[in-house]
Amino acid sequence: MSLRLSTVILPYLRWHDGGRTTWQRADQLGFHTAYTYDHLSWRTFRDGPWYGAVPTLTAAAAVTDRLRLGTLVTSPNFRHPVTLAKELISLDDISGGRITLGVGAGGTGFDATVLGQEPWTPRERADRFAEFVPLLDRLLREDSVSFEGDYYSAHEARNIPGCVQRPRLPFAVAATGPRGMKLAARHGQAWVTTGDPKLFETGTPEQSVQAMRGQIERLADAAAEIGRDSAGIDKVLLTGFTPDRGRPLESLDAFVDFAGRHAELGFTDIVIHWPIPDSDFAADEKVFERIAMEAPAQLS
Repeated sequence: MSLRLSTVILPYLRWHDGGRTTWQRADQLGFHTAYTYDHLSWRTFRDGPWYGAVPTLTAAAAVTDRLRLGTLVTSPNFRHPVTLAKELISLDDISGGRITLGVGAGGTGFDATVLGQEPWTPRERADRFAEFVPLLDRLLREDSVSFEGDYYSAHEARNIPGCVQRPRLPFAVAATGPRGMKLAARHGQAWVTTGDPKLFETGTPEQSVQAMRGQIERLADAAAEIGRDSAGIDKVLLTGFTPDRGRPLESLDAFVDFAGRHAELGFTDIVIHWPIPDSDFAADEKVFERIAMEAPAQLS
């Protein structure tokens, strides 16, 4: 399988002032998927423009033809499976079956407290995630669902006619811990990582590669426990959070070298951030477009 190249378009541009043309350009450049972050605000962008993921993806679906679209990632921080399922089914219909749901347990950032609650502990995040994903799976597969859990409930939730993609749209489950890996193995068509966050500040690229090799091995073990071959699970690397930082986007050769090393680990998809001036994701747009157009052929 050739390595697939995708992008993340952060939802900070007004739709009629750069937003629409960016998504259309992603389609023209041949990216496999264009994702957006599903946050209410995020890090250094908190005090600037930031738009909702679902309306953005809906608009993107209407102005693109081939490109797959998705979240990277949605979390339980401010989502409920019942309402999210209805939005996803609608998105899948509008896009003609081009939606992938990236889903993760969430963290301790602004989304964790914006509704007025105390941040959940790591254990509670894991517990909620362990309910959230299977319930969402059912809601997207079944016409009517009732469920009573510790954190989420559904009472005769109707989701007719279901997803365009059958039996439901694909999940890309972000996980590194043992419980998350089990969810990825059981429910994921893909698994997502950003690498080992402990290595971002002081680690080396070599240490990062070794850490991700261990993650892929743990995913394989989790899959084997339920009789699944992890070779059938796509492995997605969201770049920009490893010790390499932005260096892979400095040139076509640098990117091909970076992507090739990770493809050897077993990654099937590499995701790069659309350049944003004066940010952690600043990059030369001409180099970025050259990578989009030329790198996949070199990595096939």
